[in-house]
Amino acid sequence: MNFIEELRWRNMFHQSTEGAEEHLASGMRTGYIGFDPTAPALTIGNYVQIMILTLFQRAGHRPIVLMGGATGRVGDPSGKDKERELKSVDELDANLARQQEQMMKLLEFGDTGNQAILCNNYDFYKDMNILTFLRDVGKTLTVNYMMSKDSVKSRLESGISFTEFSYQLLQAYDFQCLFKQYGCTLQMGGSDQWGNITSGTEFIRRNLGEKAHAITTPLLTKADGKKFGKSEEGNIWLDPDFTSPYKFYQFWINADDKDTPKLMRYFTLKSREEVEAMEAANTENPQALKRALAEELTVRIHSQAAFKSVLNVSDLLFNARASRETLFELSEKDLETVAGEIPGFEVPKSALASGVNVVDLMAELTSMVPSKAEARRAIQGQAVAVNKEKTTSPDSIVNHESLLHGKYLLVENGKKNKVMLTVK
Repeated sequence: MNFIEELRWRNMFHQSTEGAEEHLASGMRTGYIGFDPTAPALTIGNYVQIMILTLFQRAGHRPIVLMGGATGRVGDPSGKDKERELKSVDELDANLARQQEQMMKLLEFGDTGNQAILCNNYDFYKDMNILTFLRDVGKTLTVNYMMSKDSVKSRLESGISFTEFSYQLLQAYDFQCLFKQYGCTLQMGGSDQWGNITSGTEFIRRNLGEKAHAITTPLLTKADGKKFGKSEEGNIWLDPDFTSPYKFYQFWINADDKDTPKLMRYFTLKSREEVEAMEAANTENPQALKRALAEELTVRIHSQAAFKSVLNVSDLLFNARASRETLFELSEKDLETVAGEIPGFEVPKSALASGVNVVDLMAELTSMVPSKAEARRAIQGQAVAVNKEKTTSPDSIVNHESLLHGKYLLVENGKKNKVMLTVK
């Protein structure tokens, strides 16, 4: 199927300019999506648009990732009811460098004939002075035209600065520059970007006498109407330094059953036939679909090794019979994740310098039992394990050599009472 047909069955098509489908059907085309580096890394909200570029490339077209080194300094008013707080140039540059590194892993940049291109729109403006901008860019559109766009109209009462008002001109000029430099004839984005994107097609029509196209996707929302991409703890990032692979996996596993069909269509790279067969086979078991999607995305965004670690962490947390081997396979980062999921206690290195009796550890260092007598009874009842090894004597000693990665100690009292000791 062609690109737009692909978007339609996935429910990812919102609108397009007239003739866009015929234009794409007539040969390999170049299209782009812009990403402003206003966050320290990419989120799964950004990944909606990265999926669009991925599907575009898989349909045989050439995608351009345009990083907003310039537009990020201005701020897009689209979807905002008040002025954005401007980021410092240093922060934006650091964000951009990190996001570019991520982008290189998410699309095909090898020599494929339709390999992805990565650009920075700062390059379009760095040698341009304000007078050149006003003459060559600012004269293209009238104020009346710009004020007709939803991103501006919605802000007229609350107020919009000239800075954010001019964002539309920058995005439109970006499209013109990419058209001239790469023959880019298509800009894509979320439905809230329609006004900015069609301003770009107008730039190309007026200034170059050529025709360009726009395609937008619906804004992804959850069944409860809330914005997609956040958990109760905040953004879900594609960067493991901000969201661990375990938490990333759990986000998909814990999604509302009502959202599962929508999320499957938006994010899987399986074919339509595969998806529909999976849905038909699991009409009464949405959890199976969520597990399949969670695995696919964790492997794609992080790695197969990261997914294996996720399973090990999950096994340790939820399976009372998880083995000692499972625990010892976990990396320091995995153990940090575990420590964030169960009750934990931080102790200084000096607390274990001479070794500590396991009874004292349970009753005083961790408070996991109310008294030493209770700790002794638990040990006598074969309920206590340190790093998945049963403790049979109340005289057992824990010291630095007992620590995993020189830092962590898992103590269990029964099947459900787990604590992680972190030595700092």
